[in-house]
Amino acid sequence: MSIVFFSLFINTIFLKFATTLGIRDKEAPIIRWSSVSKPALGGISFYIAFLLSTASFSVFFEPELIFKHAGTLGLLGSTALAFLMGLADDAYDTKPLLKFGVQILCGIILISTGTVINLVDNDWIDYALTILWVIGIMNSINMLDNMDGITTSVSLAIIVICLISLSFQGGFATFDYMVMLGICAALIGFLFFNWHPSKMFMGDTGSQFIGMFLAYIGIKYLWNGTLHSGSNELTQQVVQVLIAFIIPIVDTTSVVINRVSRGQSPFVGGKDHTTHHLSYLGLTDSQVGFTFLGLSVLSMLISVGIYRFIDVWLWYHNVIFITYFLLVFVTLFFITQKNKDKRK
Repeated sequence: MSIVFFSLFINTIFLKFATTLGIRDKEAPIIRWSSVSKPALGGISFYIAFLLSTASFSVFFEPELIFKHAGTLGLLGSTALAFLMGLADDAYDTKPLLKFGVQILCGIILISTGTVINLVDNDWIDYALTILWVIGIMNSINMLDNMDGITTSVSLAIIVICLISLSFQGGFATFDYMVMLGICAALIGFLFFNWHPSKMFMGDTGSQFIGMFLAYIGIKYLWNGTLHSGSNELTQQVVQVLIAFIIPIVDTTSVVINRVSRGQSPFVGGKDHTTHHLSYLGLTDSQVGFTFLGLSVLSMLISVGIYRFIDVWLWYHNVIFITYFLLVFVTLFFITQKNKDKRK
């Protein structure tokens, strides 16, 4: 709770003294849904909360545990790199190729410190999948940050899923538990400033850091979470990820399909996301936000239910949960086929 109030305080201070960080020139090659320029400072508060959580763990538990665990060092290194990359992008509008290279390096850091998706019996395939996962989630979270409150609430729901999963394992006194609590609190505090009508954005500083953090906990508690629960079903691993990350996956997939089909680069911004098309149907920004928040909460409950109550993974579980994923995907994708003239 103290970090929630700290997040409120620090974002208030940032907002009061913000001048140019993350506020692009009108001629800069970026497309925002909001027509009002706002500071992109949320990511700084996220990283401060992350560092405070790390320091708190060192105070209340054995600080040596942080440096003895390679995976923890990998998290610290990769998130620091992602944060600095995002900060540079908000300040200087860096080249996409540089960002892509940093994302690959973040994935390599995770692999070299033992955080790898365990999906098949081939290390190189798992390594490649891990790097693709890191790149995909970091870009997906960045792309999803296109309307007030969406990325913040979606990220919060995903972290809560992993937090509850770790709780079921009795991992209350772990580093991951501490930092997940801290970032949840930071996101809640930031949401007061990011919900419509927002006063600030999280910027690339926030989306790159949060994307990297979500990629890490996604590997440990969703991709590999079934290994902790005693199940080795490959399809359960995939389904857990699809349900928990349903909104980033569906939105990014829809955008990529639509842009490629009309001969446009999927990496160029536009007002053609699933969020935008709900607005074109007549929903207000707040209603779009509540729609995605509700979908996030529903998916969170389903994901936690899978982990908690399904001991033996059977064929009909695949049918039920993949049907849910496809229903959400087809519905939102169908909506993007309406009002095509408003895409830019």
